[in-house]
Amino acid sequence: MPEVAVAVRELTLGEAVKEALAEEMRRDPRVFIIGEDVAEAGTTFKVLTGLVQEFGPERVLDTPISEPGFTGIGVGAAMTGLRPVVDIMFGDFAGLIMDQMANQAAKVHYMSGGRWKVPMVLRTTLGATRRSAAQHSQSLHAWFCHIPGLKVVLPSTPYDAKGLLKSAIRDDNPVVFYEDKMMYKLKGPVPEEEYTIPLGIAEVKRMGEDLTIVATSSMVQVALGAAKLLEEYDVSAEVVDPRTLWPLDEETLIESARKTSRVMVIDEGYERYGAGAELTTVIQAGAFYDLEAPVKRIGAMHVPIPFSPPLEDATVPTEASVFQAAMALCGRKL
Repeated sequence: MPEVAVAVRELTLGEAVKEALAEEMRRDPRVFIIGEDVAEAGTTFKVLTGLVQEFGPERVLDTPISEPGFTGIGVGAAMTGLRPVVDIMFGDFAGLIMDQMANQAAKVHYMSGGRWKVPMVLRTTLGATRRSAAQHSQSLHAWFCHIPGLKVVLPSTPYDAKGLLKSAIRDDNPVVFYEDKMMYKLKGPVPEEEYTIPLGIAEVKRMGEDLTIVATSSMVQVALGAAKLLEEYDVSAEVVDPRTLWPLDEETLIESARKTSRVMVIDEGYERYGAGAELTTVIQAGAFYDLEAPVKRIGAMHVPIPFSPPLEDATVPTEASVFQAAMALCGRKL
């Protein structure tokens, strides 16, 4: 049988997210979007522009400025059979909705003996360097990873964003879907035909032999950039993207670590008590006897994100800082 050509376009990550939402809303009338400025404004980042014109205000609902209120509406709607996508403008506002997510959405299935479920998606953002200061720049995804009953997704490309979001919407569990606000203009190939990406499957974004760099969200792009710099010094770096922090594909991480024997973990969340610590522990426990050095962990500084551009830039991992740490880990001198 001859192979069928697949049409692939270049979309931004924001366009891929909107396309996933539109396709799922056309496919399933139970899917709706609720949040602040999601309708006429299309969100602060203009990702949802045009959806209210197609689906109407009954399925793209603007809300008052009350994150706990409309997140609670989302939990209740999911319990009664709908599939809400709850939009939280900035991930920093997660503190406002912790009861709804950690004590209600995450626990309903367990506390009802499996009779109830909460098939909802919480869409929100992470990422610094937008000059949005301390209350709108944090990467707090580790908070939700800590809660049993929640799934946590961090796409790093437009292709992954679309495929993972479609899977998240179809999942019968509450899923927290993080989009890096600095990546909405990132372009990449996205097939025109229907596809989904299963939750819990990591991807090797770049093959390598000397070093494994495990990276999340926008740090995948940082890792790929650092890998190119390392190549100039004959260091072959493998870049692995977990894509979902829960469920976590431990097997792929450990397999790569065993192959290269040196590992770095990069995450834009705060380094202390962060997602990077869990990834590091999984790798060191699973590949201990194959490692030539302790796993190196790099994350955001343990400080409030500054408003000052040069100070803000210094708080998060960069290609240069990852490159330098990788060279040291491999015992190479600059």
